[in-house]
Amino acid sequence: MHGIRRFSLATTLCALMGTLWHPVCLAADEAIVARIEAMEAGFPVQVLGSRLMAHQALSAFYGANGYQPAWKSAELRRQLIDSVEQASHDGLNPADYHADILSGLALRPMSDFSEDLRADLDLLFSDAFLMLSSHMLVGKVNPQTVHAEWTANRRQRQMESVLKDALQRSDITGTLDSLRPADPAYRKLMAARQDLTRLLGQPWLPLALSPTIRPGDRDERLNEVRRRLSLLGELAELPAELPATVTDPRDYDAELESAVIRFQARHGLEADGLIGKDTLTALNLIPVERLRHIDATLERWRWLPESLGDTYVLVNIAGFELKMVENGEEVLRKRVIVGQPFRQTPVFSDRIRYLVFNPTWTVPRTLMIQDQLPRILRDPDYLSRLNISVYRGWGADRERVDPLEVNWPSLNRNNFPYQLVQEPGPQNALGQIKFMFPNQYDVYLHDTPGRGLFSRAERSFSSGCIRVEQPFDLAERLLASAPDWSREKIDRVVSEAQPQTVVLPEPVPVHIQYWTSWVDNEGRLQFRNDLYNRDARLIDQLRGTAEGDTRYNTPVAGSGPAQDKL
Repeated sequence: MHGIRRFSLATTLCALMGTLWHPVCLAADEAIVARIEAMEAGFPVQVLGSRLMAHQALSAFYGANGYQPAWKSAELRRQLIDSVEQASHDGLNPADYHADILSGLALRPMSDFSEDLRADLDLLFSDAFLMLSSHMLVGKVNPQTVHAEWTANRRQRQMESVLKDALQRSDITGTLDSLRPADPAYRKLMAARQDLTRLLGQPWLPLALSPTIRPGDRDERLNEVRRRLSLLGELAELPAELPATVTDPRDYDAELESAVIRFQARHGLEADGLIGKDTLTALNLIPVERLRHIDATLERWRWLPESLGDTYVLVNIAGFELKMVENGEEVLRKRVIVGQPFRQTPVFSDRIRYLVFNPTWTVPRTLMIQDQLPRILRDPDYLSRLNISVYRGWGADRERVDPLEVNWPSLNRNNFPYQLVQEPGPQNALGQIKFMFPNQYDVYLHDTPGRGLFSRAERSFSSGCIRVEQPFDLAERLLASAPDWSREKIDRVVSEAQPQTVVLPEPVPVHIQYWTSWVDNEGRLQFRNDLYNRDARLIDQLRGTAEGDTRYNTPVAGSGPAQDKL
């Protein structure tokens, strides 16, 4: 009855408009109408055992097109099937897009099927396109289910309009490809993923993690180490039969050492040539696990805005690295120190608005109680040695007090009426510059007096903020378009040891990301340790079945409470 009413209303409107060419003026497919109305009423609709998922987008698409079949062309069906089968190149699961059913039926003439089955298949093709296009555009997983603090302006489209346009242009393949992130880094990682699939099925039994193998040693594990380094592209493949002049493959020779050092560098390890626990753990990472880390990174790319900006700063937490890009060219790359696993640096996007030279550091309340108070109790000279002032109260009414007059042992979380402020100077925890993008996490980029930590391979030592190596190089790039600012002026302002705030002529986007795999500028596939164990949660959700209508797959408004960070 509902389908008849809807059909009659469309016919009446067409008569009133005096036209029959509009989509709604064509005879509606009553089987399609019935299935759309069932979905709108909240009933699950399945086709050959596969449930339709994109309810809102399906209803909007067919409603705007007079409930007409959309997939009469075998060529368009073939394009969609090819795209679905290649979804694994993006780290997505073809089964989420009805691959098994559609592959068997795509090229058969629709006249082979009954009227009801034709309607079912048409809806199934549309559902597959709408789900895949949405996942290409904004990702399969809602990022806030993995990173509660995640914020960014995600890409938005009306997916039913995207489908209509693709059908009208007879270009399903090109439309879906255009929805992928446009950044070359995404495409490079896709290609690296495809190349890595050649290792699937290779034997990869775990190597013992001890003892450490040193150059010049002989060890039975080295034959397998050679094989894996060859498969991973670090070492030339050994022939089946070794010539008499070739070193015993169980010997740790110079050629193998060079390959090990390359492998270590590509995995963010100490590139010392020692085959110890960390290097053997990386060698034990089976190919499918490597693919899953790539899949997690590809998904995080799909969460990002359409454009990162003509000029932007990007921090990779897991890679302990910052880079600055201008007009598609990398102009700066620096090592960074990020938050410890129990004080993690959040993932979000914002804009750097101003710099502060010779900053003071007002210690966040959490750090005052958890970190500073125990140090003060242990060391009476701690405050004076680090040039930290004590204030009672907050704001303009605060009063400076003598630290010797404070009864420090009596203070605790519920009784701490003081502020600790470290004055500018070489020992200031923020160093001599900070880069500000005010955010709810109180996280920013800054200098540090502890520059020796930058030499470490794994650099998770902060309380959440990001310490930048050689930060004045970054300041110089950010101020390049500011009148009267030069490196000489920066050095002079710093030498004056007085706080000075400088607003950037144009705010610069900053993207703080968490990528455990990427392709570097030399085309080498890089891997890093999953420092915060974030990949595991994301991979589980990527491997799960797609759920719900993804047309509006956007983050939930708001996020967790702000955290005190340094």
